[in-house]
Amino acid sequence: MNHITETPLSTLDAIFTRRSVRTYQHRKIDDGTVRALLDAAVQAPTAVHMEPWAFVIVQDDTLLRRLSDAAKASWINEAKQYEALHVPHLGRGFAARVADPAFSLFYDAGTLIVICAKPLGPFVDADCWLAAENLMLAACALGLGTCCIGSVVPVLRTPEMKTALSIPTEIMPVAPVIVGVPAGAATEVPRKEPHILSWKK
Repeated sequence: MNHITETPLSTLDAIFTRRSVRTYQHRKIDDGTVRALLDAAVQAPTAVHMEPWAFVIVQDDTLLRRLSDAAKASWINEAKQYEALHVPHLGRGFAARVADPAFSLFYDAGTLIVICAKPLGPFVDADCWLAAENLMLAACALGLGTCCIGSVVPVLRTPEMKTALSIPTEIMPVAPVIVGVPAGAATEVPRKEPHILSWKK
């Protein structure tokens, strides 16, 4: 596990070059890099300075496979409910991949970081997602790829999986982010122009 070094990216460079990466070299990132990403995450804005986040890092291949398989089974069971969540260019292809026993929801990334919320007020979910964005931008600056894997959230919140991951009952998983070394260039997805509802001067 080689230590990752930062590349000279400005903040705007990181924002505009970050992509959701779905192909990874199967290798774990080192402890120092994980801690650097967590340090970046906790610099995020936080309502009333509550800092409600807590982190779970999963690098055990067996546990990653167990979590992926459980989430795929859940997705298949509730496919109609989730169908609308998947955009047309991913929808059918994603369903087929989920049905493939060899497919991992973590795209072979060796590290999953789950940002969890302590029960400290009404804004904890927002705080955790702000931390997730900080983490992803920091990873981009380090030359790493990331992707939010929202489809595993329901399984992460089950008593069985919380026990397996040593997550206390009162703490809720919010933002699962895979991190790793990309196996190739990420697909660039165009963005729409900002939809401005009003601009009052």
